[in-house]
Amino acid sequence: MTSDSKTTYQLLSELADGNPDETVSLDTLLQHFRRSAFGPLLLISVLPAFIPLPAGAGAIAGPLVMLVGVQMMLALNKPWLPHWLCRRGPSRGALQRFLKHSNKIFAWLERRIRPRLDMVISQPVASAFTGLQLLLLGFLLSLPIPFTNYPLGVLLMAYALGLLERDGTLLILGWSAGVATVLGFALLSEAAAGWVTQWMG
Repeated sequence: MTSDSKTTYQLLSELADGNPDETVSLDTLLQHFRRSAFGPLLLISVLPAFIPLPAGAGAIAGPLVMLVGVQMMLALNKPWLPHWLCRRGPSRGALQRFLKHSNKIFAWLERRIRPRLDMVISQPVASAFTGLQLLLLGFLLSLPIPFTNYPLGVLLMAYALGLLERDGTLLILGWSAGVATVLGFALLSEAAAGWVTQWMG
């Protein structure tokens, strides 16, 4: 079975197999997922949102998602990463924990996703719009807002799988949920600012 015929979950499982303490570099990850440019990088960027970390998972995952978003907005053909970052990445143990927590989500999504509406993936304008949403959602993920890491992580994983599997329909659904999420946060922030102003006034 070639890498192009394997599911995303299978490819990640191959990378996770081995010594839990070993690091899977981002360079290795991108080479393993040859079929897509930004999908695997986005997927691995979202990974910390599913793993409890003392320093705050969103503070790690958010900026990485924003980095992917900026590069998609600039219409780069493939991800650019500084050399020092290419050598870094999650441990195999972190990948194993991620797969354990998200296997049901993968199973549900992979029964439904397939290549379709390719123009949504390949058009530069559509790619830039995806990048803008990733930039905004990555910013929200980086904020210390309780109980948001997992929902935002699931939404961003849908973006990643849409790019990986070239499923334009899934990406459109992600756009809709992403716009609703950003608007919802904006309205809540405006309401909260109004309550604080009233309380202080």
